[in-house]
Amino acid sequence: MQANVGSTDRIIRIVLGLAIIALGVIYASWWGALGLILVATGVVRRCPAYMPLGLSTCGVKRRPV
Repeated sequence: MQANVGSTDRIIRIVLGLAIIALGVIYASWWGALGLILVATGVVRRCPAYMPLGLSTCGVKRRPV
């Protein structure tokens, strides 16, 4: 599988995800668990929501099929 999350997008996802997790812990809310999705997509550099839309923030060029 090819990465579709670029470097800047990756950093934003990880930082925002960690912030959401921290707020979830501070306020004792399960909503903080949603931050795990952002962290996971940032770490693996793959966003399932981008696939159906054909989006990619990664600078890698796709090979023609």
